[in-house]
Amino acid sequence: MPSAFFAVLGAYAFALPVMAVDYVKDIKPLLKERCISCHGTMKQKGDLRLDAGALIQKDVHHDLLERIASTDEDERMPPEGKRLSAEQIEMLRQWIADGAPFPKDEAIPKKPSEHWSFQPVQSPPLPASASTHPIDAFVFGKRNAAPQANPLALLRRVHLDLTGLPPTIQEQERFAKSGDLNAVIDDLLTRPEYGERWARHWLDVVRYADSNGYERDAEKPFVWRYRDYVIDSLNQDKPFNRFVLEQLAGDELPDRSLSSVIATGFLRLGHWDDEPADPAADRYDQLDDIVSTTGQAFLGLTIGCARCHDHKFEPLTTRDYYSLVAVFNPLKRPAKGRAELTVPVDGAEVYAWSEPSAKAPETHVLVRGSPTRFGDLVEPAVPAILVKQQPSFPAPNDKTTQRRLGLAQWIASEQNPLTARVTVNRVWQQHFGQGLVTTANDFGLMGAAPAQPELLDWLSHWFMYDAGWSLKKLHRLILTSQTWQMSKSTDSLMRYRRLEVEAIRDSMLAVSGLLNPKRFGPAMKPGIPKAALEANTDKEKVWQPSDEREASRRSIYAFIKRGLVIPMLETLDLADTVSSCPQRQVTTVAPQALSLFNGEFVNQQAQHFATRLRHEAGNDPEKQITRAWKLALCRNPSPDELAKMRTFLQDQPLEQACRVILNLNEFVYPE
Repeated sequence: MPSAFFAVLGAYAFALPVMAVDYVKDIKPLLKERCISCHGTMKQKGDLRLDAGALIQKDVHHDLLERIASTDEDERMPPEGKRLSAEQIEMLRQWIADGAPFPKDEAIPKKPSEHWSFQPVQSPPLPASASTHPIDAFVFGKRNAAPQANPLALLRRVHLDLTGLPPTIQEQERFAKSGDLNAVIDDLLTRPEYGERWARHWLDVVRYADSNGYERDAEKPFVWRYRDYVIDSLNQDKPFNRFVLEQLAGDELPDRSLSSVIATGFLRLGHWDDEPADPAADRYDQLDDIVSTTGQAFLGLTIGCARCHDHKFEPLTTRDYYSLVAVFNPLKRPAKGRAELTVPVDGAEVYAWSEPSAKAPETHVLVRGSPTRFGDLVEPAVPAILVKQQPSFPAPNDKTTQRRLGLAQWIASEQNPLTARVTVNRVWQQHFGQGLVTTANDFGLMGAAPAQPELLDWLSHWFMYDAGWSLKKLHRLILTSQTWQMSKSTDSLMRYRRLEVEAIRDSMLAVSGLLNPKRFGPAMKPGIPKAALEANTDKEKVWQPSDEREASRRSIYAFIKRGLVIPMLETLDLADTVSSCPQRQVTTVAPQALSLFNGEFVNQQAQHFATRLRHEAGNDPEKQITRAWKLALCRNPSPDELAKMRTFLQDQPLEQACRVILNLNEFVYPE
């Protein structure tokens, strides 16, 4: 052992008094702060782990002391940052001299490969239960289920859940006679409104917008075809594994079609700078957008954090990241200068990337993420932590590299432990307000643990093998459970949350009688306040509103301009469109009340609502109030509500009463 080591260590030992060292209080925090980033569960440089006392073998004690006290910059530990202080070195020396004691019950952290979401999906046995429904068996076990919600409240809840629209009076009357909620569920799942409602959830995840953002914020040509593809796919109940294949590699499929190529618009939905200051860096920013969104949307992994260095908190390396970059690197964005171009497919257009050659360009690890510092050459691969053996990628054909198809086939397969879990969790989240895993885009080590791990695995296995990746079958299973049908006041799994702004706006249109059922095609532009245009340099042309009939279509067809979001949508928490949005924020701020009570759109709908009530209920105030309550809230008014509204109408016009109803909490909440 070098004499310098003894000299340094001896000097410290001579200078400092002997101290009582506590492993839990003194040693473990020091090792955690300075050592385990290289010697913990994520990495084990030199096959050394320092994240638990039982793992620090006696034969490394002296080597450990030598390295932390070394004056050689190539030898000293930790290799980066400040050296350990004299006090810290002495503390470690004293602990080792005392025999390196540690609590015998100290937990040894699991290896990343043992993380729950990286394990194969299993089908655990159903618990013994008084219920025959599998979800209820996991949730309640042998306990009795909580009380069911009021039937009409359930009817409104299921309509808003599946279609984003309240039930009509005729639908309420039919249900009052039959009482068959299962028949209602089956019916709603066949309606085109189902796809319009649930497509919006997916568009949040894939950062959909109709424009590019940045300074010019130009319109993405024909991007609405992707939005229509999602709606149509959900209405067809396209198996989710096929849905994955088409969005990642629809142009590489053996049975490619116009629809499957439109699906690859997913890859091009991100924001785009049409005049970047650094084109090379911008190229990798575009690839980063694709890799990051693919990782979060399908795998629930924050792989984008490994662009410049190995992920700080997840077992995802820079090599993992650039291996995925290699999958998408053959793509080229069709553009001519600042203008984006589309891809001609079977006489139509498609807003998608193109892969102009079957010969892939080389992909290197970029040192510290710099596009000018090339590191190791990498080939296409999936994150190493998820597989024991890398899946094989198909050979190039005469048109493309087939790399995206190889990745998509693995992501959509039963061998991938994440996609089914992530997808089932997203559906659960929309029905209950929060997922079994509350971090819907993060199933990694830093993500939340599942509230019901056995239930999540059972559902994921069932979704793949029994339901054949059918989302409609998954909806039906969830909605027919007592867990979903119970009263929210007694349900810990159901989070009480406000409707999304699209469902609020669409419900107002439905209740007022103005909702235009027109589907698909280019986006419409609702009217917006002039004040919202003042900051734009081209305020006369930046937003040409549609006529009222066109603007009364469902909100999913509204033009989402990244640099000029429709104020009502923005105020009521529209999803972020720059990156994948796993769940809407639900804020409570003063402008929301102003928008809902004083906004031009709400006041217009109140006027149409009043016109409808006069037409359908005549001039009798009691009949008007009763019909308004049924249309908006799916119930009769209570005697107290009826009396108060009659008094209100003695001094105020019916339009003002309608405005009040559209602003009730009960209207903007599912129940």
